[in-house]
Parts: sequence; structure tokens; C-alpha cells
Amino acid sequence: MPGYHGRVLFCLTANHGNAGFDLLDRVSRIPAAEASRRLAGHEFVRGVVVLSTCNRFEAYLDLDDPLAAPDAVAAEAVAAALAVDAPADAEQLRANADTHLGESAVRHLFAVAAGLESMVVGEEEIAGQVQRAAQDARREGTMTGELDRLFQQAARTSRAVRGVADQSRADRGVARLALDLASSRVADWSRVRVLLVGTGRYAATTIASLRGRGAEQLSVYSATGRAAVFAAKYGVRAEADLAAALAEADVVVTCTTRYTVTVEHIPAGRRLLVVDLGLPRNVDPAVGALPGVELIDLELLALHAPLPELAGSAHAVVGDAAAVFAADAAAAPAIVALRRHVDALLEAEIARARGRGDDGTVEAALRHFAGVLMHGPSERARSLAAAGRLDDFVAGLEAVHGATPAPEAESAGEASTA
Repeated sequence: MPGYHGRVLFCLTANHGNAGFDLLDRVSRIPAAEASRRLAGHEFVRGVVVLSTCNRFEAYLDLDDPLAAPDAVAAEAVAAALAVDAPADAEQLRANADTHLGESAVRHLFAVAAGLESMVVGEEEIAGQVQRAAQDARREGTMTGELDRLFQQAARTSRAVRGVADQSRADRGVARLALDLASSRVADWSRVRVLLVGTGRYAATTIASLRGRGAEQLSVYSATGRAAVFAAKYGVRAEADLAAALAEADVVVTCTTRYTVTVEHIPAGRRLLVVDLGLPRNVDPAVGALPGVELIDLELLALHAPLPELAGSAHAVVGDAAAVFAADAAAAPAIVALRRHVDALLEAEIARARGRGDDGTVEAALRHFAGVLMHGPSERARSLAAAGRLDDFVAGLEAVHGATPAPEAESAGEASTA
């Protein structure tokens, strides 16, 4: 699958498997929106989606094709976009990041969205992070129809994998793994005072996991002033001062991106278990060296993350979804050609009906009939493309209707709705 409609999909990925957490920590501080805009400025880049999470940095590009050595050219463009803010880190990405092109990029995204490439295999949070990256691209104007279709299919694939592997009830996830590890240090969660620092999306998941373990004395601090609203929503106590809250806590869980808990924040002689779920880091690593303080961070979690254990059926779902995506892309030009042919006939008939005084009833019926008429051939085109017989459909389209697919389907979205 070299390209789609004169284009090719590309992915560069730096993740917990090929890059150190220090590098991911620094790269995650680079504004994703700014990196996207820089990449979109290249004449060979039609669209960009940047995914930046606690375990990975990925850039998905919709590239013009043909493009000489597209993987090398695109990888250099990503590195250059990051080099504006962090030249040394960009150089490390050049050396360590992996790239995917065409169907490999599709399959990789589907596996990522399904949690199959996560540090904790099967984690649920990543699906939402993937879709938020797509939403950010739409808001920034860097999304294309091809990328939009790709990320929508990634969401559907994620749901299908969860259904097959029953991940929704598997109690997987970074926050839950961290608390599992912390539970080996906490004899009775109901007796300890837990401070949550941050009110982001991980925070709600963490509250649920803590309560599931019996924690009752929960409080929250937020540097952005959101603690009171969060506390009222989730039934915990709001803290106004971080230092005072740390002086009373037995366990601290951080999940924010705005600031760092440093040595100066920790009361002298205080026994404390600190769980840092943030990237960028929320807690200075030096905190873990303080007497009486134990720090659990993402690097430690990576050592305890379970090995991939999902059934082969989950990977089969990803493979099937990638194949369907490729077939849809291959069939799109033929489907668009058929739709344009049918639309031309439809508009001519609607014009005649209006000339005879139609009140809109005939027009509505004609449009409905055209939609029904298109559905069967569109599905047949996709089916034949999946079977490697798309040429049969194209030949029939030309023989029966005199319609020929254009070299590029400018309106791939038309085909996806047929």
C-alpha cells in the first residue's frame, strides 16, 4: 500500500520501547500545536496529527506521493520541527525513533489506540489520548480528510479490540499499575491520608482506583485553582496550600503537567510514599533520595509493567482493520467516480421535477433512491479491493456507465459516506 490517492501516510514514534524516559519527558514539554504548525508549513505535508502522552511522542503526516525517500524526508521534517525548541533532543530522536510508512503506519496507530503498544498493555487511557490528538489537529486546521478517516477508524478498532480482549474489565492502566505497586507498601488504605496533586483526566481514574482499594481520607490540590470544583464533584477535600497538604499526607499521587514537587516542598523527617504519574515529571527525582521518602515514577513502573499478554485475536482485529482501511482507500477513486456519475443524473432529474412544480416531495424521494442505489456498488467496490480485484470493478464501471476514476480522488470523504 504505497499511497492513498497520490499521498502516503507516515508515522514517527518515540516511545517507552525505543527512547529513554528523560528524552520523552523533555519532548513532552514542547507544545504539540506549535510542532504541528511547523510541520504543516512544508509543501509536501498536507496534514499533521501529533500525539504526545506520558509514554510516547508520535507525529502522523499525510504526505504528497511520489516523494523521494518519504520516510527519511518526513523524519527529518519532524526532527527539525522539534529542534527549534530542543536541538539536542531532536538529534536523539533522529537516532532512536522508529518510522512507519503506508499500511505499517495505519497498523501502528490502530495498535497504539487499542493499547497494544502501551507500557501497560491494554491500558484504557490511550484511546482517549489518541482522539484528543485528532481533535487538537482539527482545531489547529492541520487535519486532512485522509487523516480524519484514519483516526476515526482507529477509534472503532480500539473499541473492537476491547470487546474481543475484554479489556474494559481487565483493570489495566498506568494509574492502576502504580497503585498496585504502592499497595505492597500500604498495609491498609483506609488508614492513610492520600493527597492527589492535579485535577486532569488521570485524576478521576486515580480517585476511583484509590476508593476501590479502600482509601477514605482523600484530598486534592491544584495550582490552577480547580481543587474546590474537583473536590465537590468527587467527594474529596480540597487543599489550598501544597506545603501544608504534604505535611499531613502519607501518600501523594501527582498527575499534572504544570509544576514540579521539589525537595523544598517535602517536610523534613516526613515518611512519605510519592507516586508520580506525570510526564513531564511532576516530582524532582531528588525527592526519592530523601530519608523516609519512596518515589514511584514511570521509569520504575516500566520495570514492573506486565509483558504483552493479550490474545492473538486482539492483534488479528488490528490487522483486519488495517486491511479494511487499505481496501477503502484503494476503492475510493472508483466510488467517487460512480457517485459523481449518479449525482449528475440525479441533479438533471431534480431539475425536471422542479420545472413541473415539484413541492420537494419528488426531490426528496429521488435523493433517497440515489443513496440506496449507491450503497450496494460502493460496498462491492470495497469488497473487490480487499480481494485484489478492484480492476474488475473499474472495468465494469467504465463499460456500463462510461465513468473513469480520476488519478486522484480529491473527495475521499465522498467515498466514505457512500
